[in-house]
Amino acid sequence: MSSDIRFTDFKSDAQPTWCPGCGDFGTMNGMMKALANTGNDPDNTFVVAGIGCSGKIGTYMHSYALHGVHGRALPVGIGVKMANPNLEVMVAGGDGDGYSIGAGHFVHAVRRNVDMSYIVMDNRIYGLTKGQFSPTSREDFETSTSPEGTKQQPVNPLALALSAGGTFIAQSFSSDAQRHAEIVQQAIEHDGFGFVNVYSPCVTFNDVDTYDYFRDTIVDLEDTDHDPTDYDDAKEKILDADKEYQGVIYQDESSVGFEEREGITESMADIPDGAPDDAMDLVREFY
Repeated sequence: MSSDIRFTDFKSDAQPTWCPGCGDFGTMNGMMKALANTGNDPDNTFVVAGIGCSGKIGTYMHSYALHGVHGRALPVGIGVKMANPNLEVMVAGGDGDGYSIGAGHFVHAVRRNVDMSYIVMDNRIYGLTKGQFSPTSREDFETSTSPEGTKQQPVNPLALALSAGGTFIAQSFSSDAQRHAEIVQQAIEHDGFGFVNVYSPCVTFNDVDTYDYFRDTIVDLEDTDHDPTDYDDAKEKILDADKEYQGVIYQDESSVGFEEREGITESMADIPDGAPDDAMDLVREFY
């Protein structure tokens, strides 16, 4: 940990190719600010990304990074953290990547409670593949693949996380730069799995869930009497389909990360010289 790290230290030389105005710019900036504010160093940070527009984020951030396959970013991140619990591991994804093909991994990552953060850029549409509806799209959302609406209730990722035993569940808005960075920072500092669903508008394909829509409708829990340690209060907020909330919705302050609970403290990165006895025989058996 270092107090000399600035958020610009997490910027790579690669220029983002997101559409001008994309919410992912603000999401990424908040992630970098949160990492810097917690004293993390790029050389001790590992960013894992999935597929979709959000999948490019590992290229644009200066850290160790891996671009995983569709829906599989979380198990990769968990593997990294188990191999070296001293690393700061942050997984980034989108609503399609995380709540569709990756939904099973999401639920099990939540319940394992590994000490890492998961930042999801939720724009309620598939952006990279040109505007199909996503798991979080509204029931009446009209797209090229749903001209009469999706005719399906949207997935509630916060409810999935709570039902799976989540210990830190939050939501932020990429355009609210300070609050977004604060919330991601709290997720990083949480002892366990820190999940943040980020409203990250798609300016090209979603003309419903826009910046103006969120600015007009978001209720910031910091301005209410909400108690994030109160499970029942958190459940009420999460199941309230009529409001868009920002802030830490639920946090179990007694949470202990999986690796700490299981006594995983040493890095497995240092491998002794030479292969284990009979290793090559095992390789040949399956070659």
